[in-house]
Amino acid sequence: MKRALTFFGYGKTTKAMAKKYGASNFYDDSITSYFQDKDGNHIYPASEFISENSTCEIPSPGIAPNNPLILRAKNLISEYDFYVDQMPYTIWISGTNGKTTTTQMMTDLLSDKGALSGGNIGTPLAELDEKAPIWILETSSFSLHYINKASPNIYVLLPITPDHISWHGGLEEYKQAKLKPLSTMKDKEIVILPNALLDTPTNAFKIGYNDAEDLAKYFDIDTTKLNYKGAFLLDAVIALAVDKILYDRTQYEKINNFKLDPHRQEKLNDEHGRVWVNDSKATNIDATLAALKSYDTYQNIYIILGGDDKGVELETLFHELVKLNVKIFTIGKNEIRLIELAKKYMIPFLECHTLHNAIEEIDKIHGTHTVAMLSPAAASLDQFNSYSDRGDQFKEAVKDLRKNL
Repeated sequence: MKRALTFFGYGKTTKAMAKKYGASNFYDDSITSYFQDKDGNHIYPASEFISENSTCEIPSPGIAPNNPLILRAKNLISEYDFYVDQMPYTIWISGTNGKTTTTQMMTDLLSDKGALSGGNIGTPLAELDEKAPIWILETSSFSLHYINKASPNIYVLLPITPDHISWHGGLEEYKQAKLKPLSTMKDKEIVILPNALLDTPTNAFKIGYNDAEDLAKYFDIDTTKLNYKGAFLLDAVIALAVDKILYDRTQYEKINNFKLDPHRQEKLNDEHGRVWVNDSKATNIDATLAALKSYDTYQNIYIILGGDDKGVELETLFHELVKLNVKIFTIGKNEIRLIELAKKYMIPFLECHTLHNAIEEIDKIHGTHTVAMLSPAAASLDQFNSYSDRGDQFKEAVKDLRKNL
């Protein structure tokens, strides 16, 4: 009799696999007592896992490597490695920022070729059609950490900056997770990566870049024909580059018609022509710096910063903020850290505690030659359900301000 699969974490990825392969055993830190769900799965507290009773343990991507379940596992295998023999032609996209947008753009460009997207973007591998010609997978550092066999046919690595440091145990460990696919890639496979990482050993063909213009030149892509700038320009160029590698075409019109997701440099205008920018998806420093670069021509920048920064070093952000005409409005879990740095760098700030307080304070001084932005450089779960919830509350609060003008 075939033994049931064992999953660590009762989440979307593992539930999808259990639905496909039959009733399974789940162990989860948030479960306090055993129960059986409607699909016949057995759900246990993490403390009840016994390694001798399992022959295959598959972790949810978010389970950290120092979790007791991982440390006790004897037959650990990643979601990607589980599908190593079922994957079609695959393109993996990773890096610190821009993974989702690049994945979406690339999927849109290759939709006429039957490409499907999944992974960290929301669709588990278990729900992807194995007969599809191409899988485009947004691949997080969490997933990459556990992969030992699977590798992409094309690997796109966006710039790496500090993120998820506490989960990985350090910046070097985070970086090595991002570079892990290069060790298993083969001759005639392709990796696109920042020039600073070109020395990484691999059998794949390496294409390096410094920025969007650099990569565009390599692939003969005319950036003047694109409706993007800043970080979005790099996302678009990479998507076009992969399309050109596979099908030798450059679809300018199609990518210019691509609709960006909300919460990433989403521009709003109120009735008085004032600009508000919802950049709630900026959950790390690099994303916030990209937003600031896009709006640095304004007379003054009023920026809402704060949340759960996961313990990352914040001085890099303040090195750039000090060069701008900026005032900081602090919120969230790391508010004290932000205030201390604002004082150190002599940057004007206002302690606001909450998002709504910050918006009300900005409303008092905001004009047609200034820009107000929510670009927190931190995760949202300290005060919100998600970055989407944070962004939606920002937009709703700005909408309410319009009514009161």
